[in-house]
Amino acid sequence: MPEAGLKELLEAGVHFGHQTRRWNPNMRRYIFGELDGIHIIDLVQTEALLENARRFAGELASGGGTVLFVGTKKQARGPVEEWANRCKMPFVNQRWLGGLLTNFNTMSARIARLHELTGWRDEGKLDLLPTKERMGMQAELAKLEFNLGGVRDMDRLPDAVFVTDLKTEEIAVREAARLRIPIIGLVDTNCDPTPIDYVIPGNDDAIRSCALVIGTIGGAIEEGAGAWRVQEEKRIAEEMERRKREEEERKKREEEEKVRREAEEAAEAAKKAEEAKAQAAQAQQAAQQAQAAPAQPAPAQPVQPQPAAEKTAPAAEEKAAESEGEGK
Repeated sequence: MPEAGLKELLEAGVHFGHQTRRWNPNMRRYIFGELDGIHIIDLVQTEALLENARRFAGELASGGGTVLFVGTKKQARGPVEEWANRCKMPFVNQRWLGGLLTNFNTMSARIARLHELTGWRDEGKLDLLPTKERMGMQAELAKLEFNLGGVRDMDRLPDAVFVTDLKTEEIAVREAARLRIPIIGLVDTNCDPTPIDYVIPGNDDAIRSCALVIGTIGGAIEEGAGAWRVQEEKRIAEEMERRKREEEERKKREEEEKVRREAEEAAEAAKKAEEAKAQAAQAQQAAQQAQAAPAQPAPAQPVQPQPAAEKTAPAAEEKAAESEGEGK
């Protein structure tokens, strides 16, 4: 991470302000004096305030926060893009679209459209369209990449905004202040530091000055974001390991439960089979006993002796009949 001591600040020309007739009275406390009609910034305060802003940015990034780099002026475009890409943070270095923060829902739709057109281009779908439609979509894609290419991965509002020139980025400062997003700003003597939460007094017109300040803040963000990504990857790996272990335990429990149910069902089926077998054996035994037993005749009824009157009655009738025959 670049170090920004008094020597580095002095060599980069951070102490040079604007002409005395173009100064902002609110910057009085950061001005050391004047030389040849130019204000000289107090580098002792700049060093302390830069360290304070660096510490804040590093702590924010180490907690997973997002810092939006904003620098559309020519001197800051290169360093802003370079350090934002190194930190994997969103940036705006071409043109600030009004409402990028305050109307983020609409901007999210445009970012989604940018992703859609980029996907079509990578897949070769744009080449299959008619010429007129293809040219229109290519122009739309180029415009979206120019305006929103740096914030294509910003899926939510940033946790802080780093601005390199308050005059040029006046709209960005207003939107961030309206949403109460902390602002880190490189403030020259012609700017008002009132809306800035972390003021860095310094020259915002020199390339070396902008590069030094952006590199200092970007280095702190890179270090903090790198540490956070390592912790996040470790946490994700532990989470995946825990889920994998829970999944294995769940599968093991399900397998044990399945084996237990199968054993219970097998035992119950065996019990039912034993009962059915016993019933069949009993039925077979009963049938065998029925077949083995011989058929016995019914017992004879004892002859009952008839009374004497019943025995003599037929004889009397026979005699009567015989006597009638003789008389005839």
